[in-house]
Amino acid sequence: METKGHSRHFIYTDWILTETQFDPDQLHSKETVFTIGNGYLGTRGSFEEGYPHALPATFIHGVYDDVPVMYTELVNCPDWLPLVAIVNGDRFRLDQGEILQYERKLNLRQGLLCRSLRWRSPSGKTIDIYFERFVSFADQHILVQRCQLTPVDFDGLIEVQGSINGYTENQGFNHWEGLDQGKTDEGIWLQRRTRNSQIELGMAAKMTLSGAQAPLQVSTAPGYPTLSMTFLAKAQQTITVEKLVTVFTSREVETPVAAAREKLAYLPDYATLLKTSEQAWDEVWQQSDIVIEGDSTAAFAVRYNLFQLLIASPRHDEKVSIPAKTLSGFGYRGHIFWDTEIFMLPFFLFTQPALARNLLSYRWHTLPGARRKATHYGYKGAMFSWESAATGDEVTPRWSLPTDFYSEDVRIWCRDREIHINADIPYAVWNYWQATGDNEWMQKYGAEIILDAAIFWGSRVEFNLERQKYEIRGVIGTDEYHEFVDNNIFTNRMAQWHLEKAIEVYDWLAQKYPQRARELEKKLQLTCEQRNHWQDIIAKILLFYDPSTELIEQFEGFFQLEDINLADYEGRDRSMQAILGIEKTNKYQVLKQPDVLMLLYLMRGSADFPYSEKALQTNWDYYAPRTDITYGSSLGPAVHAILASDLHISTEAYKLFMQAAMVDLEDNRGNTSDGIHGATAGGVWQAVIFGFGGIQLNENRPVAKPHLPANWTRLKFKLHWQGSWYDFDLHQGLSMGHGGEETSREVGAEASFAPNFGRQGDKGTTEITNPPSPMPNAPCPMPNPNIQGFIFDLDGVLTDTAELHYLAWQKLADEEGIPFNRVANEALRGVSRRASLMLIIGHRPYSEEQIQEMMERKNRYYIQLLKNMTTKDLLPGAIAFLDELRQAGIKIAIGSGSKNARTVIQRLGIADKIDAIADGYSVQQPKPAPDLFLYAAKELGIEPAQSVVVEDAAAGVEAALAAGMWAVGIGPVERVGAAHVVLPSLAGVKWADLRSQLQNSKK
Repeated sequence: METKGHSRHFIYTDWILTETQFDPDQLHSKETVFTIGNGYLGTRGSFEEGYPHALPATFIHGVYDDVPVMYTELVNCPDWLPLVAIVNGDRFRLDQGEILQYERKLNLRQGLLCRSLRWRSPSGKTIDIYFERFVSFADQHILVQRCQLTPVDFDGLIEVQGSINGYTENQGFNHWEGLDQGKTDEGIWLQRRTRNSQIELGMAAKMTLSGAQAPLQVSTAPGYPTLSMTFLAKAQQTITVEKLVTVFTSREVETPVAAAREKLAYLPDYATLLKTSEQAWDEVWQQSDIVIEGDSTAAFAVRYNLFQLLIASPRHDEKVSIPAKTLSGFGYRGHIFWDTEIFMLPFFLFTQPALARNLLSYRWHTLPGARRKATHYGYKGAMFSWESAATGDEVTPRWSLPTDFYSEDVRIWCRDREIHINADIPYAVWNYWQATGDNEWMQKYGAEIILDAAIFWGSRVEFNLERQKYEIRGVIGTDEYHEFVDNNIFTNRMAQWHLEKAIEVYDWLAQKYPQRARELEKKLQLTCEQRNHWQDIIAKILLFYDPSTELIEQFEGFFQLEDINLADYEGRDRSMQAILGIEKTNKYQVLKQPDVLMLLYLMRGSADFPYSEKALQTNWDYYAPRTDITYGSSLGPAVHAILASDLHISTEAYKLFMQAAMVDLEDNRGNTSDGIHGATAGGVWQAVIFGFGGIQLNENRPVAKPHLPANWTRLKFKLHWQGSWYDFDLHQGLSMGHGGEETSREVGAEASFAPNFGRQGDKGTTEITNPPSPMPNAPCPMPNPNIQGFIFDLDGVLTDTAELHYLAWQKLADEEGIPFNRVANEALRGVSRRASLMLIIGHRPYSEEQIQEMMERKNRYYIQLLKNMTTKDLLPGAIAFLDELRQAGIKIAIGSGSKNARTVIQRLGIADKIDAIADGYSVQQPKPAPDLFLYAAKELGIEPAQSVVVEDAAAGVEAALAAGMWAVGIGPVERVGAAHVVLPSLAGVKWADLRSQLQNSKK
């Protein structure tokens, strides 16, 4: 299925973006849109043959150089694209001759950019030309091009020239000095070095021809080495030219030219390079893809935004990070903002955690620059730069230079005052730790980031003696329309949160890694006095908040500013600041982007202050109408979309989401030519997962409580959490997940208040404590049945995995030299994995680490055995009874203590018959505690007394009775006789008969 873009000549299919018409007015924005990359470099979608006033660029991570006024910028590297065809003396170019047919495609699945056209030369010769290029995702140093030429109505001479252009500029500024160039048996090479940072670059290229014979000519014009071939082409004959390029810099190797030449000499052919790159892409998409059905535009747009994040993320370098405009344009000079940690990082955190680690490690490597900034401003610790580059020093321009000769220069205050980034980066570090459990990285890198940045807050706050409160004065919050404010709620609360976590990290480090703790105490000059100071700040920091209404004041005095009705400015095509001017905007209650609402978003997962459902509604009603969501900041729409989704404002949520998702494809802000909106791309992922998917996170696993847009029939994705992968497949009406997550419910039936990045608990999860069990081993008094749902144990009820468990335990016991047999295995029925292991090992001395390892080992053996399970392994009568219950409108849940329950359900082929799953990840207390069954009933939306539990173990029956539920025992009376009804199996069981038996059982 395909949809067309708005006036952009675009067609969107699942994986392919097709441009159907060339529009010179959209040249620069389309160059951005068709950017390709591989995490090492990004190349804009400029034409191989060039075009007047085009902005071709290739940016390589970490290749910065000094520039006047802007301090430093990501350098436009030598251009590897030039591939020119001269047709019977006429040079092919789109601004001359006639374009008879045109089509350009970006294949996201393969990272492949193609362009096909039919061109009539000024002299009347018609030729079909097809270009194809990719940068290898399997080897970051390989760049590949192909051109196919087919004369339509003539025989004639064609010359093809393939070059490396060493004269690239950054919009008028040339950063490169020539060192050397030359030719070899393989082709050509170029050696360049940046003027100030002294980064050396080596690039080499070769070119081959098939379909015709032609000698290879080499031109070594200074700074522009070229390979050329001239051949006689016949009508309807296709000639193929392939150009292979390699590139290295001195950031990776000592001798970049030698490395480039050596790699070029041993490259395989085009087809092999493409195949290996496609395989690498396939592996990444298996983890990162999102499937949306019912909305082809959204489906493509989401994938497009993820593609742009993936091609900009450093895969093999932890000393660089993703610039705000990725590697796709000159905007913001390649500088790195909070955009990376707050907006982009979650995507990598939950789908590519190794890349998330790289991005955060960059902040550790640039701590020296952050310390220099703190010292410059007279503070202690690390003060992260608002805009950062290679060293971490502040590179935000001090002045914005006007294009009008008579306008005043504008002072950029973000470098001095927008200090919330000092808590934003630790927030991201903490999230990474919670999501991955990567203690090794945390003690080596993350703890130092969090602690040194916390030291800054201790020196930045001011104590107000009159108020007896700590203040942070003279700042810019996330809302940049107000440039000098006191006690911005976002800044103050994030600083408070940061100090809370710094104390936790400090204590954790001292306990788990005492030597590292001592190292940091000495290095950072951490003392008990400082820790106590942090505690005092936490307790006394000033936050403007009305507890009766839960309305939060964005900063001190915000409510005294003049109000504004943005509806009065309907139809505008620029920001409110551009309309009102900087000074006047400062005096109005108008926001560039979410500030209070941004804070609520970041606190919503853990439900930490000031987040609550009431606070969200109250502050949404106040601040959303005052936010310049259309032309203020591109960071706003995705966040608003998630919060609107939380509030069940479905139409508004979808509108805001699409505004974010299409920001570059439709150029709806008019600045796509500057580069991809990287933060928006990350926000789009968060809007899908945390907004529409309703993902909540706790210590055990992700949980989905979805509310899909009305036109989405399916949403499918995968998340990585605490070392495990969780698959989600959500549908309108019924949403199923497997691999450890709990998702079954009607879409929209329950609001989502996640993501919970931390470990503080989950707003949407009820913790269930053990109620007293009435008369152990006897059915509790029950009212007449009003049965609304069934909760089935798996093993011994719907299937028999006891043999598989036995074989797995037997293998483990044999390996450990522990006696174990089938008689001993009977004692494990209905018992948790840990409890089973403890019964097996008895009093044998094992450490906790050994116990954990044995449980994991047994589980691996069990999962291997599960792979052979099919629908044939369902016990007699199981499928018929499940079908009968569904036809009767009875809800069905699984209540199994196994952590592999979802795998079993999938293998048995009954996932479509199950409405909810409670498994070993759902609750802490196993059977005979009632928690598991109470959790299942809650997920079904029914009362315990409306639930029937079907169990084959005494512990399960006891748990059902303790939960106040009806119990049906499967098996011998001596094992399950405490149940209300005892059956030998489900074979031949009818719902009407069982209901009658329950009614006649002892009340």
